[in-house]
Amino acid sequence: MLLKEVTDFLRVRQYSKNLLVFAPLVASHQLGSGSAWQTCGVAFVAFCLVASAGYVFNDLSDSDNDRKHPRKCLRAIPAGRVSRGAARALMAVLAISGLALATLFLPHQAAMLIGAYLGASLAYTAMLKRTAMLDVIVLAALYTCRILAGAAAIPVQPSFWLLAFSMFLFLSLALIKRYAESAEALADGRDWISGRGYRASDLPTVQSLGTASAMAATVVLALYIRSPEVESLYSRPLFLWALCPLVLYWTGRMWLKTQRGEILDDPLVFAVKDRTTYLVVATGAAAMAIATF
Repeated sequence: MLLKEVTDFLRVRQYSKNLLVFAPLVASHQLGSGSAWQTCGVAFVAFCLVASAGYVFNDLSDSDNDRKHPRKCLRAIPAGRVSRGAARALMAVLAISGLALATLFLPHQAAMLIGAYLGASLAYTAMLKRTAMLDVIVLAALYTCRILAGAAAIPVQPSFWLLAFSMFLFLSLALIKRYAESAEALADGRDWISGRGYRASDLPTVQSLGTASAMAATVVLALYIRSPEVESLYSRPLFLWALCPLVLYWTGRMWLKTQRGEILDDPLVFAVKDRTTYLVVATGAAAMAIATF
């Protein structure tokens, strides 16, 4: 396999999601701690390994449905470039390597969370993703699990506000993915999404729930800015209010682009290539820095 095929097979482009393990480090203002960065770096690598194991398992489980999909049929297993036996062996190596790394170099609770993430990811692929709404809730929980593991790795007490914000935000993004798949099915004249519990006619409901989740995430962020915890962490918390319109703008823009057919699958993969996303992140980071110092 060529390098691009290997990175596509392991979903290296999805590794950006694992940067969430650094969120507790940033939120707890431990940016100057070299040991905290090192520990979170180990957690990041462990998550990348077990996540790739989960993606290989997903390709193994979905190969029949993928052969019928206009884009997913090009994946290595349905296209016949990788045998099922080789894929199973690779999945085992990735999972064992990630769990071993976490067990040897991370606190026990962080390693347990990474193991729980792998188990939940495999259960999601095996059965949970076929149940409408349960699938997106599990996806949001998997994102939040990365934050919990990052907090356990440092270790710090995970913030209620950060976890609530994460659940609502990533629920909205998971619903974007389902909306995009439903819209694609509708455009192809299909009512059911193969291997999922959604119909093309579910589009209005999925969109309503997704935009409501984005608004809920913004409300949680606003309540956090007014909470007593902020006073002890930030010298000028007024500047944090800039984060609310940034989240509203970014999530609203993502939903608009999905509705226009510009986001076809995973919204975070789109975001990694999107210049506006980087501008929003940079502006938010600047607001947080000004509020801190």
